[in-house]
Amino acid sequence: MGNDNRRNAEAIVRLLKQSGYEAYFVGGCVRDFILGSVSSDYDIVTSARPDEIVSLFPNTIAIGAQFGVVAVIVENHLYEVATFRGDDAYEDGRHPSRIHFSSAREDVFRRDFTINGLLMEPDSDKIIDYIDGRADIEKKTIRTIGDPEKRFNEDFLRMLRAIRFAANLNFVIEPATQQAIRKNSAKIKQISAERLREELGKILTRGGARHGFELMDCTGILKEILPEVHKLKGVEQPPRFHPEGDVWQHTLNMLDLLTQSGETDENLCLAWSVLLHDVGKAVTRTEDENGVHFYGHVQQGEKIADDIMQRLKFSRAQKETVLNLIHYHMVFMNVQKMRPARLKRFLRMPDYDLHLELHRLDCLASHGMLDNYEFCRDQLQSLDQDDLHPPRLLTGDDLILMGFAPGKVIGKILLALEEEQLEGRIVTIEEARDYVRTKWMKQ
Repeated sequence: MGNDNRRNAEAIVRLLKQSGYEAYFVGGCVRDFILGSVSSDYDIVTSARPDEIVSLFPNTIAIGAQFGVVAVIVENHLYEVATFRGDDAYEDGRHPSRIHFSSAREDVFRRDFTINGLLMEPDSDKIIDYIDGRADIEKKTIRTIGDPEKRFNEDFLRMLRAIRFAANLNFVIEPATQQAIRKNSAKIKQISAERLREELGKILTRGGARHGFELMDCTGILKEILPEVHKLKGVEQPPRFHPEGDVWQHTLNMLDLLTQSGETDENLCLAWSVLLHDVGKAVTRTEDENGVHFYGHVQQGEKIADDIMQRLKFSRAQKETVLNLIHYHMVFMNVQKMRPARLKRFLRMPDYDLHLELHRLDCLASHGMLDNYEFCRDQLQSLDQDDLHPPRLLTGDDLILMGFAPGKVIGKILLALEEEQLEGRIVTIEEARDYVRTKWMKQ
């Protein structure tokens, strides 16, 4: 897929150049090329003006024409083609109030980080580097282009983006840049919930989640946007179950185990449930002669997670999935003692693979015992669909023919019948009829 994208992006650059304009690859795709990885997105900068870009390509959308950005669509993929520009004053901590079209060099100097400021001629792979970006990539360093204070005050989200790039690429943030984040961290709250959620999702799912959250913590960003997670620091746990330390340490250990999986719905829900599964422990910790307790931490955790996800404007479906994962994460300790019916109902829950993975990570990040995880996996392998969802032996119509009046009682009987099937006590239609006659007709 990446090679197809590159080939199409090369064709866009070629047509621009054949039409008499300058044009280059820019940003993340150049950085990825230097790092030896294949990019899925190719951004292009050019001396062509937006109207000139539109006239050259059959399929375009003006996605930010006032900022000189046009999307060229090739094979259902969007390629951002931007006119070289310089930004004038920023007034809202996000957008320049005015722009002016400029040169390739000036365009580079308005960008955020040196690692994202490189240009490339796709035909020759020649890199054009005005800002020592190549050296910073080799040193694995995140540095702003120019004064970090100025760069961050143009768009406060850049502080979180610096952390995200450091996490995903396993780079370090250069001291002056990190100091500027620390100094301006409170301003991150001026950024919209949607933009924060998107960056946090990338930190959680594109690799280096632990590194990202440690950087968020030491720069003060965590306390500003996720104070509920920041409060997990210093919340001590019983060493018998949690030899790794406090709740923050446990959460970091779990983040460390998350794979670089990309921002699918499933991956995002798993990652957010890892981050928030124990968020209720900060407000429920008690200590008595029998040790440390977190009574009600699951219920409190659901409430706190609900608040966070509403604040960050998650979709209802994602929020419900994460709250469900938090709700059931302590149930695994009882699986080997459950009656068959309850166990089967547990094993057939929606998103069960996510529940199981959250439990696995929870164990690996603390005591390391996977007996309940293995037990559930073995059960899932030995039970088939009919064991978990037994086909109905009697319908509501059958019960009406047996003399029951339509209404709530029918639902109750069908539920009781399923329970008997799940327990393995009823297998045939005749057994089901006998059960109904003896148990329900007398009532």
